[in-house]
Amino acid sequence: MSDRRHRRVLGGLKRVLWNDPARRNMTEQLPIIDDRLAQRIIDLAMRVAEVMLSIGASAKEVTLAALRITNAYGLKSVHVNVTFNSVILSDHRAGSGDPITLMRVVRSAAPDHAKLQRLQGLVNDVESGMPLDEAISDFQRIRRTPFMYSNVVMVGVQAMLGIAIALMYGAGWLTLVIVFVASLLVALTQLGLVRLRVPIFFTQAAGGLVLVAFAVCVLALASNGVDALAAVRPSVLVSSGIVMMLAGLAVVGAAQDAIDGFSLTAGGRILDIAVMTMGLVVGIIVGLEAARQLGIGLEMPREVLAFGPPLGHVAGAMLIAAAVAVLNGSGISIILVSAALGALAWAGWYVLSSISGVPYAGAVFGGALVASFVGSVVADRLSVPSIAVTTAAMIPMVPGTSVFLGLLGFVSADADQAQFIGAFDSLFTAGMIGIALAAGATFGIMIGSPLRLRLGNRTVTMRSKARPVSAAGGTAAFEVVRTEPVDAPQYDVEHEDAVAESDDPHPLTKPYDT
Repeated sequence: MSDRRHRRVLGGLKRVLWNDPARRNMTEQLPIIDDRLAQRIIDLAMRVAEVMLSIGASAKEVTLAALRITNAYGLKSVHVNVTFNSVILSDHRAGSGDPITLMRVVRSAAPDHAKLQRLQGLVNDVESGMPLDEAISDFQRIRRTPFMYSNVVMVGVQAMLGIAIALMYGAGWLTLVIVFVASLLVALTQLGLVRLRVPIFFTQAAGGLVLVAFAVCVLALASNGVDALAAVRPSVLVSSGIVMMLAGLAVVGAAQDAIDGFSLTAGGRILDIAVMTMGLVVGIIVGLEAARQLGIGLEMPREVLAFGPPLGHVAGAMLIAAAVAVLNGSGISIILVSAALGALAWAGWYVLSSISGVPYAGAVFGGALVASFVGSVVADRLSVPSIAVTTAAMIPMVPGTSVFLGLLGFVSADADQAQFIGAFDSLFTAGMIGIALAAGATFGIMIGSPLRLRLGNRTVTMRSKARPVSAAGGTAAFEVVRTEPVDAPQYDVEHEDAVAESDDPHPLTKPYDT
């Protein structure tokens, strides 16, 4: 009896310390797919991934979409590598044929959430059994879909975005009108330069120069007898224009890619943010120096301006979220949901920061968490992508002003150590806020997905260990698991027509991107 107990204890210790070699996963039997068919499948997945990355999807979502397509058509050993400007898919074929590796370069990026919504619907249809030829045809149709709004709408919405930002600063009606005119001039200037294919650095610099020139004109008129303009604060005017031009920065997207493990993509987006912001800094510095030479002094805000009444906060946050949703090419349902989530996120931040006394970054995390959790559930019920509603809702909390003040401080610091430290503090604060936004958005979507899937009568299996989805280290915390066996579909491979190259324009059909 004692020996049996002894052996049982030793057996238990052995199981705790070592894995039994006999308890291993059996090799999965993979279907043999013709090389030509495999190339068509990988080509479709690669092109879908390329377009998704170019219109605003995160690197993790792009990787999962490509893997969902290849898995649906029977390719189980595909590796996906997503970087800032390229997508690579490779299938070693497991000895059943020659290895296949395809690469696609992402030539530019401009958000188009309506097209992203259609592409995600296509991926869902592929998993539901859509034939390959039909999926290729649908993809070509979606790829050619033009951007939803015209240039006139885009310029007007950008001007409204400036008004929304000034409203959060508690600006009066005259200041709102002045901000609208300034934002309109900046938007028209940038539109003209983009049509001339001027790089984004110089486009941002021109926008900053126009903004400062307009502020100098307002200040000069106020100093020369136009008493009505004396109540207009140049700091509010300039700050509103700065935030308007930095509203499209992918601070949250860069931090989210870093959290998901896609370091190259995150690094590329961070560099893109720095280039856009430095262009704005250069334009504003040139404008300030020109004004100084003319004898007109215009001081830039050295710290983030204080917000106005709470009601203005909520109204401004809703307008900002709705305007950004339009700039991202969203439909009416996404615009309304984004506005509501923008108010919810800002209310969460205000309660945590002003009432509960939580530090700023912690309050931003809480607001992003609440908005992304609700948004992930609502988005599924409305059949829209979660990123389309959560991205716009986060924009009111994006630290655009902190990024600008930090870079401006570095440029103008010279030998002033205190100013250099202040600039570093601004950039560090912006980085912490960006990470808090991304962490809250990612965690909210993660905890909201099981509820979303259960509301849709789907099964969710939580893995004890996250499954890597790419060589870059991105992980999925959970996945949808089919409860019934699914046979790999078989297709006629007589058709040689893969997704062919054509003379059609690149899928980025957005009129302009500022």
